[in-house]
Amino acid sequence: MTTAPAVDASTIAAADRLVAAERTGVACPPVRDVLTPHDIAAAYAAQRVNIQRGLAAGRRIVGRKIGLTSAAVQRQLGVGQPDFGALFADMCVADGDEIPAGLLLAPRVEAEVALVLGADLPDPDTTVVEVLRATEFALPALEVVDSRVAGWDITIVDTVADNASCGLFVLGATPVPLDRVDLRAVEMRLWKGADIVSRGTGADCLGGPLNAAVWLASTLAAVGDPLRAGDVVLTGALGPMVAAAPGDAFETEISGLGSARTRFAAAPAEGTQG
Repeated sequence: MTTAPAVDASTIAAADRLVAAERTGVACPPVRDVLTPHDIAAAYAAQRVNIQRGLAAGRRIVGRKIGLTSAAVQRQLGVGQPDFGALFADMCVADGDEIPAGLLLAPRVEAEVALVLGADLPDPDTTVVEVLRATEFALPALEVVDSRVAGWDITIVDTVADNASCGLFVLGATPVPLDRVDLRAVEMRLWKGADIVSRGTGADCLGGPLNAAVWLASTLAAVGDPLRAGDVVLTGALGPMVAAAPGDAFETEISGLGSARTRFAAAPAEGTQG
C-alpha cells in the first residue's frame, strides 16, 4: 500500500481555502500558491482532508469520478494521467430534476458513462476482465463539474485538491448490462435546450470507459482505498464540457444506454429570495 503524504500546514491551508469557498459561495484564488507546484500527492492530501471533513459531518461516499480523460486536457495541465475525486450521496440529482439556483459556483456539464459495481475491486493490478465481472450495469450520466477556484484558473494541483472539480451528477434510470453494449463504440450527443453542444464516443474516454475504470480501480487499490460493491464510477467525459447558466436545460443521449437530463433553475428575480 502506498503511504499517504503527511498532512502539513500547507495542506490544511489549501483545504481550508477550498471548503470556505464552497461554504460561502465565493470562489477562491488557486491553491497552488500554498502547495508545492506539481506536487500531486500533496494535492490529494488536501482533497482527503476535506473528504474526511465531509464524512465527519455525516456525508456518505457512494462512488468516485474520473477526470482528465481527454488527452488534450492532460496536455493543457501538463500531466500524463487522469485524476479522481469522491462522489457523495448528496451530489446525486435524480434524472430530470432541477438543480437549485446558486447551489454551484461555475457549473459546466459533460456527458459520461457510469458504471455501478456489484463486487469489490481490491487489487492494484486490476484487469479489464475483473472490471467487466465486477460491473453490475452501466448507465448514461451527466456530470456537473464545478470549481471552487475563481475563473476556473486551475492547474492539476488545483483541480485535484478541489476533489477533481466535483459538483453534482445525474444518472439515467434504466440499467444496461455490459454484455448488451460496446462501451468503446457508444456515441454521445449532449443537448443544451434544442442545440447539440457536445458530441463524442466511448473511445474518446482514454480509448474506452473500461480503460478508465481499470486505471481508477488499480490506483485506488494501490493507496488502500479500493472500489467496493455498490460504488458508482463516473468514467470520464465523452466530449467537451459545456458552461451552464440559470435556466439552461441539458439532456444527453448515449447509444445503447439511453438518456439523462437535468435543468438549472432560473435565477431569482432581483430583490426576491429563493
